[in-house]
Amino acid sequence: MSNSTSFWKAGHSPTLFSAFLYFDMSFMVWYLLGPLQVVIAGDLGLSTEQRSLMVATPLLAGALFRLVLGWLADRTSPKMAGITGQLLVIAALAAAWYFQVHSYEGLLLLGVFLGFAGASFAVALPLASHWYSAEHQGKAMGIAGAGNSGTVFAALFAPTLAGLYGWTNVFGLALIPMVLTLVVFSLCARSAPQRPAPKTLADYLGALGDRDSWWFMFFYSVTFGGFLGLANMLPGYFHDQYGLDPKTAGFYTAACVFGGSMMRPLGGALADRIGGVKSLLCMYMVAAFCVAIVGFNLGSPQAALALFVLAMLSLGAGNGSVFQLVPLRFHREIGVMTGLVGMAGGVGGFALVAGLGSIKQLTGSYQMGMWLFAGMCVLAWFGIAGVKRRWRTTWGCSSITRARV
Repeated sequence: MSNSTSFWKAGHSPTLFSAFLYFDMSFMVWYLLGPLQVVIAGDLGLSTEQRSLMVATPLLAGALFRLVLGWLADRTSPKMAGITGQLLVIAALAAAWYFQVHSYEGLLLLGVFLGFAGASFAVALPLASHWYSAEHQGKAMGIAGAGNSGTVFAALFAPTLAGLYGWTNVFGLALIPMVLTLVVFSLCARSAPQRPAPKTLADYLGALGDRDSWWFMFFYSVTFGGFLGLANMLPGYFHDQYGLDPKTAGFYTAACVFGGSMMRPLGGALADRIGGVKSLLCMYMVAAFCVAIVGFNLGSPQAALALFVLAMLSLGAGNGSVFQLVPLRFHREIGVMTGLVGMAGGVGGFALVAGLGSIKQLTGSYQMGMWLFAGMCVLAWFGIAGVKRRWRTTWGCSSITRARV
């Protein structure tokens, strides 16, 4: 029997598909305000800082709500937590569409509820993971985790739909795939009969007492936070810097987001082959170089696009590399660490978007913001270089694990 055949027979394929679909559509609506920001800001007369805060709000809310939905999944079931999260997002989109939300404060409130879509990470991955044994975890997590590609759909279609029907009606149109996903999820997803014991507050506090947990949270805040932050910032950047219309800026952003999304599973595979540490050392340096060059305010939007694509490819691969290392170090606490590291990634994305917006507002340019983020990538490079010897001679040594660290 081949490995692929045994994988498809090993777990529960309808649940795996449901987890992917839920994650995919949730990430699409979590990201929805990003591609619409130029249209909304022009309509409501928002400043660059207000526009950035509007886009960043779902990111911070999603980071915090990951712990909430993760707790609910532990106490009830991942399926129940997923249904609850979807209902809250659907209700928020329906209210924004029905009442035609047309104020900055209303959009911030919508952004808070869209955070429950971003929190789908804490439900979709455990829901799929519980059905598969250790030898199939990589494949299962790769398929379920590929749902972050939903951001591509928002970048491609939201600006066009806003131009045709108005941006408030995009919230109503988003209800169609969300309701269909809820139906499929409710009918097809099943919580595994054997699940880990619920996590306690002591579990989280215990994990935070280990210095390696903070390193992983920092590394992921740069890789996933960078991917997420740039994805939400780029529509506004291409519009501000090069005068691109919202539709074209959305297409440019979609190219960047697609590359970063597809590189996540490939980054994990590369880390398996050469080691997560070596992979991250390469990825941080490439991302730092590309973003630093963009910081010189290149005259060509195509040149900036090429560099952003390369940076997003590196950050996407870095996401996979971080999660190649986390289970090796915290295999017994993987549920807790997934929540903590995932939360740190969302916080990193919020900080990047809000920071870039504030710097643009204060200086009139994205230059200093780009260089600061490039500096964070360099700092992460020195961080991973500093811990690699200790990691490779303790929990990552060949006498403990056969995996490359």
